[in-house]
Amino acid sequence: MLLSAASSPPRQRLEHLMKLLVTGASGLLGLNLALEARNKHTVIGVDRQRLVDTPFELVNVDLLDPGAVDSVLDAARPDWLIHCAALADLEACEADPSLARRLNADLPGDLAAGCSKRGIRLVHLSTDSVFDGTKDGVYTESDLPNPPGVYSATKLQGEHNVLSANPDAIIARVNFFGWSLNGKRSLSEYFFNNLSAGRQCNGFTDIWFCPMFVGDLAETLVRMLEKNLSGLYHAVGSEALTKYDFGVRLARQFGYDERLVLPISVEESGLKARRSHNLRLSVHKLSTNLGQVIPGLSTGMQKFYTQYTQGYPQKMRSYQQI
Repeated sequence: MLLSAASSPPRQRLEHLMKLLVTGASGLLGLNLALEARNKHTVIGVDRQRLVDTPFELVNVDLLDPGAVDSVLDAARPDWLIHCAALADLEACEADPSLARRLNADLPGDLAAGCSKRGIRLVHLSTDSVFDGTKDGVYTESDLPNPPGVYSATKLQGEHNVLSANPDAIIARVNFFGWSLNGKRSLSEYFFNNLSAGRQCNGFTDIWFCPMFVGDLAETLVRMLEKNLSGLYHAVGSEALTKYDFGVRLARQFGYDERLVLPISVEESGLKARRSHNLRLSVHKLSTNLGQVIPGLSTGMQKFYTQYTQGYPQKMRSYQQI
């Protein structure tokens, strides 16, 4: 395990800040979260040597290695941990269920136990797709999940493992979009990459979801810790739409030809992993307990576009290990 120093706020500013450990720091959420949270708190990212020259400290380690969880927690000694690391590729999970179980179910339980032992506040990231999408209406936290595939089943088991080991932990079921390290991790980048090149791309008309801009999600997760929340929350955007509509909205935001977004059914896509058709999730509990309105897609898409105009995607790629 290697702890590398990086630029951080002056020591006199750290006295009133919390130390936040972020796993999966090279992932879409992990990297955006670390960059956002460092403006208010001391951040240490956990990464398997994919990152370089980040403006926050890095611990280079594979958390699946024996003893790695205890070693990282003892070395970093964080106040908070936000666990973003996961095997999130649905097709990869179907191809390797054992690895999916280790990353998405077993590791979260180990981290939760380690945090409970050391008094570290934990946020574990789960997914909206724990639901099978057959409900006619909006899912709340009290609805029983029914995961349709390996990814969602292992993520649901991760929820159970975390709360069993650490009942005070936060479970946040999420769906988000934004700019990533390699520019190919999010649905928004899929549409952007195709539309900016003048290529046609598929948009599913029969999958409804509630995407949140990753920067808004990062702020929300930190606020949940600052508010000392615990338990299960739906931390998604406040607006539901289809993935086709999402592509059209992105095209309009960037001034691209929205006719390039082709409306199709997910059943015609050839994807092997089953997708849930209805992932409308209520954010009433989160909004009430945070005492604030949960951001919707319109402001999130504007922020995504503004980051593009300010060169944020290029900045993200500068942190990628060559």
